[in-house]
Amino acid sequence: MGHVLNQDEMDVAVATAREAGLSIAFANGCFDLLHVGHVRYLKGAAFEADLLIVGINADSSVRAIKGESRPIQPEEERAEIVAAIGGVDVAVIFDEETVEPLLRRVKPDVHCKGTDYTPETVPERHVMAELGGRIAIVGDPKDHDSSALIAKLAKRED
Repeated sequence: MGHVLNQDEMDVAVATAREAGLSIAFANGCFDLLHVGHVRYLKGAAFEADLLIVGINADSSVRAIKGESRPIQPEEERAEIVAAIGGVDVAVIFDEETVEPLLRRVKPDVHCKGTDYTPETVPERHVMAELGGRIAIVGDPKDHDSSALIAKLAKRED
């Protein structure tokens, strides 16, 4: 089981991993209502390196991305749930508009994105190029969606 760390604690974990010669993968997302697509994405990311760090969007950034009714679960709980998934070593919350500052801080060997992207469409591809890392597209086809699950649940309540 992984750990929820703040960014300073994450820095120590990254330094320790680097000193041990371990490779680092990075994945990120809102993970508001966890579903099988999230699990498959994170399991795929875990296979890309020795250590997997997962950036979790803070509540404020989830609201900016998904709207005022989100997130459903607070950031601390979302991070704890993600950290409990096998293969996730570190979950860390970030509140910046994009994940780019955290990528620059971690300097991962590989940045993992879901199958709704291609290596050419990953928004952070230029950051990874600057850092000398690679992009990996992992997980199953993007046919799972928290917003769709929420809508389905809302229909059942009617």
